[in-house]
Amino acid sequence: MTSPVDTDESAPLLPNGSGTVPASAHRTFTDVLKGRGEPTWSSSLRFYLLSSWVNVLLIFVPLSAAAHFAQWDAGIRFALSFIAIVPLAKLLGEATDQLSIQLGQTLGGLLNASFGNAVEIIVAVDALMQGQLRIVQTSLLGSILSNLLLVLGMSFFAHQFSGKLEGTFGATAAQTSTSLMTLSCLTLVIPAAYHAAEYNGEAKFSSGLRFLEAEPDAPDPHDGSLHGLLIISRGTAILLLLTYLAYLWFQFRTHKTLFEEVKTQEGQEERAKMSMVSAGTCLIAVTIITSFCADFLVASIEETAEKYHIPKPFIGVVLLPLVSNAAEHVTSVWMAMKNKMELVIAISIGSSIQIATFVIPLLVIIGWAVGQPLSLFFADFETIILFVSVLLVNLLIQDGKSNYMEGLMLMVLYVVIALAFWVS
Repeated sequence: MTSPVDTDESAPLLPNGSGTVPASAHRTFTDVLKGRGEPTWSSSLRFYLLSSWVNVLLIFVPLSAAAHFAQWDAGIRFALSFIAIVPLAKLLGEATDQLSIQLGQTLGGLLNASFGNAVEIIVAVDALMQGQLRIVQTSLLGSILSNLLLVLGMSFFAHQFSGKLEGTFGATAAQTSTSLMTLSCLTLVIPAAYHAAEYNGEAKFSSGLRFLEAEPDAPDPHDGSLHGLLIISRGTAILLLLTYLAYLWFQFRTHKTLFEEVKTQEGQEERAKMSMVSAGTCLIAVTIITSFCADFLVASIEETAEKYHIPKPFIGVVLLPLVSNAAEHVTSVWMAMKNKMELVIAISIGSSIQIATFVIPLLVIIGWAVGQPLSLFFADFETIILFVSVLLVNLLIQDGKSNYMEGLMLMVLYVVIALAFWVS
């Protein structure tokens, strides 16, 4: 017969009187790599690599590297790198989503702020380090326009296939987000207005796109307004970063009830299909691979544009965002077809806010640190386009409803803008 002492030593009592050792008391190294109840590494990787047919395009990743180092034709190098980034963008989005599901609302929001636009950041940082400041500006502007007009427009249009004539979403939360977008848009108007006021007309360009065409990769160091533009841009960048942090606090802490419907829908719809460690590891690995593909892509842009007579602004504003936002395009349209319009607003407008108030200011600060004179001064043409785009989106979502006609209007404006950049 087992003595009471033996029983106490072999099965220590829990506070509730149970003689069973809790599972969490003996966590092995394997448990650390894969939390209890989480998917295994094999199932996580199987889901990550086989969940979408788009991953077939991963074959273009080594092909783009081979083309780059073998110095193939610029057009071929550009095309291979362009296609290679498509599945990488999808994988980045998938890993981010899986981590967000497990980390909860606040940490998930911070994670999306950091990695949700990873491709845009990687391409822009790589172009910044190479001194191609116009590619930085046009690619980020294109990301904003793509999300605000194309993604949102396609989602509004696709919503009709959900079986409902109108989509509904929280007007207050959406209006707060677009108001922040309006603020970031106005911060681009101020440098343009300052340049117009200070420029004395004696430089080798006149204004707008002629200025950008004459100096495609950097502001003119002989322009008397450059010093003031950099001071305005860097100061504004710091303020925008602080404003973005305040917006995160507003969204996830003080006024989170305004956004609760989005989180509730996400929680009901999704369960993690990857363990946290495997998702984090995949996120880091794919980010590193994407950085190399982005380097190959940026290195081929200038030669491709010159050889095939493709306007560099068109590449930056239209082509690059289509690749980097591929995952967001698919997700937003799919959610619209499921009548989850709150998620559509969070994806399209939320991503635009991240670019405008986090990524662009961050790159201005990085440029300041590495000696690249990146500023918030965009061409007059680009500033006007962004302003009217934000204005149209504000007008369409202020009633908290959407329909296919509003989506059609957004898409038409995007196509008109693409045509304008094609002939610029």
